[in-house]
Amino acid sequence: MFGIPTVKRGSYIVFDRFQLSYITIPEKLYCLYCSYVNGFFHYATKIAFETEKYWCGIKHKNFPGYVELIDHKEFVEYGDKASYHKRYD
Repeated sequence: MFGIPTVKRGSYIVFDRFQLSYITIPEKLYCLYCSYVNGFFHYATKIAFETEKYWCGIKHKNFPGYVELIDHKEFVEYGDKASYHKRYD
């Protein structure tokens, strides 16, 4: 929709660690939990990024301590009006 790429959940939420024979049952449960939670947040982050890139691919101001996301490197620089209009008009 809107030309935003579809993000496939199965590419981010994977349940494979519990199949390892050398981990205990409680460890397998922990692995299921971590696979789901970390996979879900990775999946949600990718959806948010693709939406942000479509609607507003502008970098944030460079504040002390701010950690820029790697994916934002291709975004338009903050305050660069000409580049913004060139990209989104």
